[in-house]
Amino acid sequence: MGKALIIGCGGVAGVAIEKCCQNSEAFTEICIASRTKSKCDALAKKLSGSATKITTAQVNADDVDELIALIESVKPDVVLNLALPYQDLHIMDACLATKTSYVDTANYEPEDTAKFEYKWQWAYREKFKEAGIMALLGSGFDPGVTGVFSAYAMKHQFDEIHEIDILDCNGGDHGYPFATNFNPEINIREVSAKGSYWENGHWVETEPMEIKREYDFKGVGKKDMYLLHHEELESLALNIKGIKRIRFFMTFGQSYLTHLRCLENVGMTSIEPINYNGMEIVPLQFLKAVLPDPASLGPRTVGKTNIGCIFRGVKDGKEKNYYLYNICDHQECYREVGSQAISYTTGVPAMIGAMLVMNGTWFKPGVFNIEELDPDPFMDALNKWGLPWEEDFSPVLVP
Repeated sequence: MGKALIIGCGGVAGVAIEKCCQNSEAFTEICIASRTKSKCDALAKKLSGSATKITTAQVNADDVDELIALIESVKPDVVLNLALPYQDLHIMDACLATKTSYVDTANYEPEDTAKFEYKWQWAYREKFKEAGIMALLGSGFDPGVTGVFSAYAMKHQFDEIHEIDILDCNGGDHGYPFATNFNPEINIREVSAKGSYWENGHWVETEPMEIKREYDFKGVGKKDMYLLHHEELESLALNIKGIKRIRFFMTFGQSYLTHLRCLENVGMTSIEPINYNGMEIVPLQFLKAVLPDPASLGPRTVGKTNIGCIFRGVKDGKEKNYYLYNICDHQECYREVGSQAISYTTGVPAMIGAMLVMNGTWFKPGVFNIEELDPDPFMDALNKWGLPWEEDFSPVLVP
């Protein structure tokens, strides 16, 4: 039983907050805070019948002093950061100042550089340990559940894991020629960056979308998927015993890729400011403003997602393959919480991570990636709270 301060009120936050209210035994009280308080108020009104007590607040997550004042006022047991990745360090600074534990779903990236890595947050390890508080990094799906899957495979299925392929398939159709299923600015920065994978102790860099594979996903069918850089590769390379290669693939439809190439060609995906009619604007931020809001896609998105990890390794001296994955239906998510499955598959693990830190199951002072902790309580909670996992002991491997 405890109190959480949830910063952010977008699509993922909406799911996480509703799941906290479903889990009122753990979350007796929550405060929802964002730059736009009216969005928090609307969500609180929607959930007013919950046994969880809900309050709201306005906060600028770029302002550490404002964040400190809010945390001191609310006095939460945990801060769940569902704001933008650019704001991670501000919120971590405020948590340090108030000695409050911290959970997020995506690692820090500078606003002016399309590069995300953990070094900035790992630099807080000793500070959080000395303060007696915990930071749990990456409690979404990928990163998040993919790390828990890896820890579970390491604990229960392998003596050593040599290769991991993370496969993120969205078989949903929202009917728009071009839209993103989560924050457009973050999504486009991610997929237009150079790809990379970890192999034999070093990074191998690729051009954007250079490596393509086809895979037949259970519940979805055959889809084209492309190798991307993704943040959990960095932490898994350090934390999984015996690892030799880790890759991350994500599916994209042809319409999405065609539109993205056109937008790149005319400069609309640039993060470099330009002067327009005497004002300085960032093209990608303007593009975000004209694209459909991901939170609006729920009622029109049909189909399923399939996200998981294929492992290759050794158990009792024998080679072994193993596939852990989750299938999630967009319309079932919408019926339950009014969201499409992309927000659902991130929001549910965010709630679970916050719960496990808050109730002490996972608590220990310092900064930790999710695969460094006992996976079993999280795996049990996935089955309970809407993301049941499946196993395949003879999966088709990715070439």
